[in-house]
Amino acid sequence: MGSERIRAVAGRVPETVATLVDTNVLLDIFTEDPHWADWSAEALASARDEGVLVINPIVYAEVSVRFDGVEELDAALPATDFLREDLPYPAGFLAGKAYARYRRQGGSKRSPIADFSIGAHAAVCRYRLLTRDSSRYRSYFPTLELIAPGE
Repeated sequence: MGSERIRAVAGRVPETVATLVDTNVLLDIFTEDPHWADWSAEALASARDEGVLVINPIVYAEVSVRFDGVEELDAALPATDFLREDLPYPAGFLAGKAYARYRRQGGSKRSPIADFSIGAHAAVCRYRLLTRDSSRYRSYFPTLELIAPGE
């Protein structure tokens, strides 16, 4: 399921740079997406070489749909490779404000608040965000440092 690409990033001592990893990057690797798996694996490895990788319960939950059990998921996203952080309360507030702005601007309900929570977590903690969805994050979190295709 592509988890060997995840394990390949382990081994370096983290620096001070932290990168929150968006769900789409991990799913690209786990599903071996023919268009995005290589880019995502290389970007993930680079981010790991530069510091620490971070996930939150939202990313964990979204990735979990690809796995049959929690043990399998934990093996694919080992805590030794991914710092697991709860969503900070200020990030929840910022996510709500960004989502409200999105809805006022005509955004559909198809875009769940989870996406905004991931961006807000990175913004509040001043983490970089590794994602393929740069346009939404750029629009609603303009100070966020993105690692994305074409960035």
